[in-house]
Amino acid sequence: MNLHEYQAKELLKKYNVPVQEGFACSTVHEAEEAYRHIKSETGSNFAVIKAQIHAGGRGKGTIKENGINGVKVCKSMDELKDFAGKILGGTLVTLQTGPAGKVVSKVLVAKDMYYDGPSERMEFYLSILLDRAKGQNVIMYSTEGGMNIEDVAHNTPDKIFKEWVHPSGGLLGFQARKIAFNLGLRGEAFKNCTKFVTNLYNAYIGLDCSMLEINPLFKAADDKIIAVDCKMGLDENALMRHPELGAMRDVTEEDPTEVEAGQYNLNFVKLDGNVGCMVNGAGLAMATMDMIKLSGGDPANFLDVGGTANAETVEAGFKIILKDPAVKAILINIFGGIVRCDRVAQGVIEAYKNLGNIQIPIIVRLQGTNAVEAKKLIDESGLKVESAILLSEAADLVKKAVA
Repeated sequence: MNLHEYQAKELLKKYNVPVQEGFACSTVHEAEEAYRHIKSETGSNFAVIKAQIHAGGRGKGTIKENGINGVKVCKSMDELKDFAGKILGGTLVTLQTGPAGKVVSKVLVAKDMYYDGPSERMEFYLSILLDRAKGQNVIMYSTEGGMNIEDVAHNTPDKIFKEWVHPSGGLLGFQARKIAFNLGLRGEAFKNCTKFVTNLYNAYIGLDCSMLEINPLFKAADDKIIAVDCKMGLDENALMRHPELGAMRDVTEEDPTEVEAGQYNLNFVKLDGNVGCMVNGAGLAMATMDMIKLSGGDPANFLDVGGTANAETVEAGFKIILKDPAVKAILINIFGGIVRCDRVAQGVIEAYKNLGNIQIPIIVRLQGTNAVEAKKLIDESGLKVESAILLSEAADLVKKAVA
């Protein structure tokens, strides 16, 4: 589950991670109030306003309606009001959103961090995620902050550092100091960075994050180390431990069909193919998609109805798949282990009747408990549903359907 920047920063503050302070605003009026508060507190006319969407590259992205960028440093109230009015409700297009873009419903009005001081200002990159190959969390960092880390890795891979953290010991003191040293920090900045990295790792573990990225990680002119931007992804499987975090989910930023599938406890991922898939079990779903590819089709989705498929979940799966106009056929592949195949077959029949006239071919392959009875039910239903016992038979029927 992804969070907005302003949400992530509020969570980091609970772990004593210094962040660029700001206010989330949904209207121009709220943005004005935020600017007044920041100006009275800092004495500066400068404030940063950032579009809040679940995508990176906001500063280089553009609003479809007027061509302005998604991030701006404003030097006056009038400039901030004008920018907020143009960006709120607009559609921001970045490299990560694709051409469709995302609608900006909130902006973050934040303090300017580029104030003067006795030392040099510097920008770094730092992220924490799981290295599945090593089975350990890895802290990836670089002196080249404030830009696409992919470009840094491609053009100057020697500037990417990695520090792996053993799960039994956690982040050790010498590792935090090593990170600060490799970033070229000394004195007070070195001490502040060590504390920052330690607290950030504690936040990553404590919040059950799947990914935590700070770009830029900023060394201010007074040697403070601050998270100026933050991308945070939470492990949805761990939300049972954090019900308060589940309430921060913004479904408007997610695919509507995936949100609908979640309401029926269906595991659904939209793909770009022409064959809809409905399967029970993730492993069988992957094998089914492979068979579709081998038969000459392309999977239009990953849909796992789970081990307790019934008429309601089958009908919900049908509705979700049929919303995709690219789908030319639907393949239902159920292995009857926990669930009985005849019950699934009855669910398919009922769903078909409830949904009315379905124009595209439906191939049903049921194997396992009561598979023979299930095939008989479908064959005698009088519906335009083709049944198969072997997966190879189902693949041949899919091939004919999409030819």
